[in-house]
Amino acid sequence: MPRTYLSQAATLSRRAALCLALGTALSLPLSATVAEAAPKTALTLGMAVEPAGLDPTIAAPVAIGQVTWQNVFEGLVKIDSEGKVKPQLAESWEIAPDGKTYTFKLRKGVTFHDGEAFDSSVAKFSLDRARGESSVNPQKRFFAAIDSIETPDATTLVLKLKQPAGSLLYWLGWPASVMVAPKSAENNRTTPVGTGPFKFASWAKGDKVELQKNGAYWDKAVAVKLEKATFRFVSDPQAQAAALKSGDIDAFPEFGAPELMTSFDGDARLGTFVGNTELKVVAGMNNARKPFDDKRVRQALMMAVDRSTVIEGAWSGFGTAIGSHYTPNDRGYIDTTGVHPFDIDKSKALLAEAGYPDGFSFTIKAPQMAYSQRTSQILQAMFAEIGVTMTIETTEFPAKWVADVLKGADYDMTIIAHAEPMDIDIYARDPYYFNYKNPAFNEVVANVEKTADAGEQEKLYGEAQKILADDVPALFLFVMPKLGVWDRKVKGLWENEPIPSNVLTDVHWEE
Repeated sequence: MPRTYLSQAATLSRRAALCLALGTALSLPLSATVAEAAPKTALTLGMAVEPAGLDPTIAAPVAIGQVTWQNVFEGLVKIDSEGKVKPQLAESWEIAPDGKTYTFKLRKGVTFHDGEAFDSSVAKFSLDRARGESSVNPQKRFFAAIDSIETPDATTLVLKLKQPAGSLLYWLGWPASVMVAPKSAENNRTTPVGTGPFKFASWAKGDKVELQKNGAYWDKAVAVKLEKATFRFVSDPQAQAAALKSGDIDAFPEFGAPELMTSFDGDARLGTFVGNTELKVVAGMNNARKPFDDKRVRQALMMAVDRSTVIEGAWSGFGTAIGSHYTPNDRGYIDTTGVHPFDIDKSKALLAEAGYPDGFSFTIKAPQMAYSQRTSQILQAMFAEIGVTMTIETTEFPAKWVADVLKGADYDMTIIAHAEPMDIDIYARDPYYFNYKNPAFNEVVANVEKTADAGEQEKLYGEAQKILADDVPALFLFVMPKLGVWDRKVKGLWENEPIPSNVLTDVHWEE
């Protein structure tokens, strides 16, 4: 018996028996023969990468935030689907004219999932934990400008800054800036406790994470429709497609096989969606290691790369070429792809000028993700055209890659998609895995934070892009689009991705 009829089975059988006993025919109105299916309240989402932990305040991989940000954890402010900063646990704020004092008015009546109250002391704890000497927060730099934190009362939080920080509000909306509670913070890696619309339910390592609706969610203006959300981890693109087509997975917001997108054409149940992201695919070089310490070598490699061929071969033509660590979505974007355009002859001449007329050999540590492997293979063929031999070493992501490259800087070249928005300032970090050092670039980045004038900031971002495009500390390749595949009746998923996420607050099944 079909599932939708079970609710009426007992009633129908009793009525049938009675009619037969009376010698009459069973006659029912048409509306009674079809039971109305209850609205679906569970959703299974697919992700290619399983997070190593569930606390975005202690580790960098974006998969952590893609499960917990805005679902389990919330911040003083949030970043919405259009990339704009909006109030969240802070209902309002004021910034002093000199830009050095931020006063937040916090919401009343907010509690964590375990019942612990959220107030200014908890907010101070969260920020002190993020900025303290022992902090392992992946974005500790966000909080470097904070000199002291005051809590005049339970609903008032005052940040005193050492100097203006023009991006502070935006940074406070990131996953790394979410609020955590003193009692539960230490265990958030495996059993996260936040203030969000969903509570952590379970984690079956290697398979799935389950969340359930938080019935005591503080924001009564939000009508959360889902009762349960399951994040399934499926790394193989073919398996992703199969799980979608079988209905085992309802949505894959970041589908990993662009070459299979057309396989969903004409599917009555599944739809495909192409949106914007901040995923900048770059081949980072160890600027402290020969021969990559010579700018001419880096420029020569850049001119050996035909970006259009890379995009076609690595991501089936889905993508936008970039000449710096910046996307067309970002304010102040300028097109720098023409600074070192594809030119084999000039590439060879630069290599000879740098002392490598016969080329050289090196190894690229490439994560196992499809885009990384495919791009590496294409680059390998392109570099062979200028006499450069590149050996591909597949490096497991995230653990091995983080240990070898991000933390150890033990590599020649690597390739990764940097997902954080507006993160051009990473080239000013010291230490950071590129080992790129340019005082002029550092000064431009520092000046961005010294002004709150949007026009001046955009001008400075343009200068920063030009410096990177010329210096080529990494091979700037392309921006990956957000390729999504999901059931057409699923509504509310973000089609664009101003920040890596799977925000479930507004997600529901169309009735």
